[in-house]
Amino acid sequence: MALESEIARWSGFAKVLRKSHRESFDELMDISRSFASAGGNATNPILFEPFVISILLGQQERIRKLEKELQAIKPDPPANTTNQEGLVFYKR
Repeated sequence: MALESEIARWSGFAKVLRKSHRESFDELMDISRSFASAGGNATNPILFEPFVISILLGQQERIRKLEKELQAIKPDPPANTTNQEGLVFYKR
């Protein structure tokens, strides 16, 4: 309930965004909703902080998933390769 109140406070901001940005904004709000119970357990009286952390956590999960998918389709470079400029790339 408190989260929905915080999201409602941002409605004026969302209204002036371009459509693509508003869609991204709505996705971020959905991410924050998915972590609402965890945010409710935070011992922080400032609602905005768990709200933002929830969004960051959702974004980090998405980044990790995309990195795993990328690694699955991208071949590993040979160990310690050198490019045309003479830069050495080390395999992790």
